[in-house]
Amino acid sequence: MSSQNTRWLMLLCSCQLLIMLVFINYSAVLPILRQEWRMSNTQAGMIFSVYQLGYIASGVLLSTLTDRFNTKLIFITAALCSATGNLLFALYAHDFTSGMLLRGLTGIGMGGTYMPGLKLVAERFEPSTRGKAIGIYVGSLVMGASLSLAVTGWLTGIYGWRTAFMACSAGVFAGAALSLPVFKGYRPAPRRTSNAGYGGEVIRNRPALLMIMGYGAHMWEMYGMRSWLAPFFAAALIGWGVESGQATALASTIAAVLVGIGAFSTAITGTLSDRFGRTATIGTVMLASASLSFCFGWLINTNLWLTLAIGILYGYLIVAESPVFSTGLTELVAPGYLGAAMGLQSLIGYTLGMVSPTVFGWFLDICRGWEPLPGIRGEWGVAFTSLGAGALAGPVFMWLLRRTPESSVMAGGRQ
Repeated sequence: MSSQNTRWLMLLCSCQLLIMLVFINYSAVLPILRQEWRMSNTQAGMIFSVYQLGYIASGVLLSTLTDRFNTKLIFITAALCSATGNLLFALYAHDFTSGMLLRGLTGIGMGGTYMPGLKLVAERFEPSTRGKAIGIYVGSLVMGASLSLAVTGWLTGIYGWRTAFMACSAGVFAGAALSLPVFKGYRPAPRRTSNAGYGGEVIRNRPALLMIMGYGAHMWEMYGMRSWLAPFFAAALIGWGVESGQATALASTIAAVLVGIGAFSTAITGTLSDRFGRTATIGTVMLASASLSFCFGWLINTNLWLTLAIGILYGYLIVAESPVFSTGLTELVAPGYLGAAMGLQSLIGYTLGMVSPTVFGWFLDICRGWEPLPGIRGEWGVAFTSLGAGALAGPVFMWLLRRTPESSVMAGGRQ
């Protein structure tokens, strides 16, 4: 990795760090808004899910358009839309319906930054270092997601949630401005198409579809966990006797640390996949994270330090394989169709990421009050178990992918 490419990557990562400040800031104030707007857990999960719906609506379209149109215009316009949607949420959201509409607008903006940015990295770095580069890029997004929880929780405790959301929007506007030098002298990679066309390279490309389906299983687990991690710790802290407002602020900080841990894992796992192969790395990590999903929810109101220790490992593993999916996809699809393939990846992955938080909230509602053991709140155990059940599909898809001849093109033949 040359020094020039390294500087360019760090600048892009800095932009995304700021843009991600609105990413899961809603989760930091979910307990407050659920009470203020008198929402059920299912409704609270739906507001998070509609954000994913907005992401899907724009992500599929805008990722595909990067194969044909100016990526700079798409990236910056989308970032401005995300900042504006979040600002309007801060100013005008006052109930479940208005929250749904304005959070969805924020998601529409986010759909045009992550995947186009990832495509920029894939175009700039050779396959031998692409896993590491994409891992660092995804790590900046994870760190940004962590900051969105930490900053929102901290400012909410001092100034209230509306001011906190305004501050997050200011960060996104700054990130959009900082991205201008990223595109200085930018020339898109030559658009090389294949004889197979769109259908053969994307729709009928079985290895690529297996990679995308594995990504969907990963997103089911990760977004369900991320969206409810802060409320989980808020409920746990209240159960330990902490006052409600203080519990909400402290839970956001804890969740931010646990999410932020993943920023280190993505760069490491991306590098490991360059050495040991994409499918082997993904399968191993997903089995480990799924096992933690099966047990994490049952720890509520047990031992605080044990819950935090398991949570740190959980936060490390839950996102670790994310860049490997994207790296593998860039190796399985012709460059001229990469944007379209990423659009399909967004459609499947973020659809499952949209449904997962609502299903999680539904389990919390239907299992409320169930105590399989004295002091153990069963609704949280069942809800987190639903995430692990979905994640188990990921290693299965990777096993099927490894059996295809086309998988030999990944990671220099390491699969």
